[in-house]
Amino acid sequence: MKGKLWNWVLSGLTAALVGVSVLPLQAVAEWQHIGCMGDLNADGVLTREDLVLMRNHLLGISGLTQENAYYVADRYIGVGGSDGFQVDGGYLTTGDVNQDGVVDVFDLVTMRRNLIVGDESWVWQWNDETADFIDAPINDVKKYLPSQGEANLVIFYVDFPDCQYEFTPTAEQIEEIAFGAEDTTDTNYPFDSMSAFYGRSSKGAMQLQGRAFRYTAQNPVAAYDDVSGRISLAKEIYQALDEEVDFSAFDGNKDGFIDTTLVSVPKAAGDDNWWPCAGPVDDYNFSVDGMLIGHLITSNAQIGGPTDYYNFNSTVLHEMGHCMGLPDLYLYHGTDTEGMHGTAGSEMMDVDATTDMSCVSKLQLGWYRENQIQVYDAATGTQSFTLANAQTDAGNVVLIPCGDLDARYHSEYMLIEYTTEDGNNSQPGWWQMMASGIRVYHVDATLHDNGWWVAYKYASGSEFTNNDAGRRLLRIIDDREVDNMYRTGDVVDGSIAGFHWYDENGNQTVETGLQIEIGELVDDQYTITISQK
Repeated sequence: MKGKLWNWVLSGLTAALVGVSVLPLQAVAEWQHIGCMGDLNADGVLTREDLVLMRNHLLGISGLTQENAYYVADRYIGVGGSDGFQVDGGYLTTGDVNQDGVVDVFDLVTMRRNLIVGDESWVWQWNDETADFIDAPINDVKKYLPSQGEANLVIFYVDFPDCQYEFTPTAEQIEEIAFGAEDTTDTNYPFDSMSAFYGRSSKGAMQLQGRAFRYTAQNPVAAYDDVSGRISLAKEIYQALDEEVDFSAFDGNKDGFIDTTLVSVPKAAGDDNWWPCAGPVDDYNFSVDGMLIGHLITSNAQIGGPTDYYNFNSTVLHEMGHCMGLPDLYLYHGTDTEGMHGTAGSEMMDVDATTDMSCVSKLQLGWYRENQIQVYDAATGTQSFTLANAQTDAGNVVLIPCGDLDARYHSEYMLIEYTTEDGNNSQPGWWQMMASGIRVYHVDATLHDNGWWVAYKYASGSEFTNNDAGRRLLRIIDDREVDNMYRTGDVVDGSIAGFHWYDENGNQTVETGLQIEIGELVDDQYTITISQK
């Protein structure tokens, strides 16, 4: 079953007898005791009332309903009916006590025996790799690449009759570069692979996988130089490979769309028409293996050699951010396109594109657990919080809401994290300023439905941003080309540019009435205290 790890275990000493090995829990939910097998009335124990329900079901007097046969789904997993229980064609229910795939008299016999001897040893326990992560707020916008669970990237590494690569990796080499295991010794680290990068950034919430294919286009490169031409090239390749590949396997979230397709071309194809970009195809008249094409990335960021793929991976990772629903954070207006500046201004979705996602992007992508989002409550006055290193699985955030906090984090707030030069931040571009410390963001993640799709209202280039001078999805506090990280002894308050709420004209003029004091750094954790001035 996609995205879930199910185990049936015996409690107590009998667990050792069934030979079930429990996998190590790394960045996943805790095991939970949900109920005993045969507990058809969902009261948590096996009783005679359960025997009556089973007997009546077998005699045809009253069948098992969704409420008693599949109650675990509704009450603990949030999936109705039998959805989510299909494993190898069968259904796992509380009524199938002996787990032979059917509910029959043998289950009633087992229930009677267990009730007589007081044996409630068969317990239903489960572990979902994303169960303790928040439901991704970004699911509310138009996107095709899932940010949680299984996500797929189909790579078409394409050349043309008149435009060839200087270095021609095999499909197997490309797959290792894109989807290989983490390798901290790789000279391209943290872009050792796309899968490894996202695995670290998401704390394991997202598992990127896929396949790569080599292909030579039927026509010269000029035949595909506009948007419709690039889409037609993707269709051409899908049709050419249709007989040998089942592309229905690349739909991680089962929405009927191939999650994401990358058409990678030689650098020589030029920047005018093949500069890296991503967008939805939106063609409902073309399908392959019953699947529509979701997001399409086209890029001329080629693999330079057997050990030269830093730019290839980092570029595609940025574009896949769009496929997951994130907008650009760099600016579309003016001469300075950089959305955020200074040591605190690095972000994969900004113009830099060679560092980790910020806590703002991670929050929208659903890469935090519920207990990793700490919210300041103005009614309680002074509050202290602990911030762990964002480059670890313990990385967390502190959120200061502006008024009422939207339940899906689609509102205005400040977001605070402690970030370091480790992990995905360990090898930025030579032009970037990097440092470790506390950084504070001003966020307005309000959504807008334009009638065609839902997107972030204040994304770069939006008509609502006053040419990027007004409200924006993301700003950094003290946005200057300086070391603008905060450390022990620093105080953030209204004297610092950007630590204000937006006014009705979209200017940052409204006092927060708060100050943030940065405390000690102990065991790679900062303490911060928020108080009212």
